[in-house]
Amino acid sequence: MYIIYSESSDRYYVGQCQDISERIKRHNTGRSKYTKIAIDWKVKYTEKFGSRSEAMIREKDIKRKKSRKYIEFLVKENEA
Repeated sequence: MYIIYSESSDRYYVGQCQDISERIKRHNTGRSKYTKIAIDWKVKYTEKFGSRSEAMIREKDIKRKKSRKYIEFLVKENEA
């Protein structure tokens, strides 16, 4: 599970994948539907899980909150 941020669009995106480096390449080349608005996405936060279903549950949990403050809290905690 990951959170990426685009400075040019001032947006966060929450997703999950197996290979974060490959996934970020797709985000930054406009090949991802929801992130094609920008090409400067940077990984700000990650969590690892034992299964894809666990990662999807966590992704949905974060998205369900619909809270930029919560996402920024996670990112800030990760940087500390």
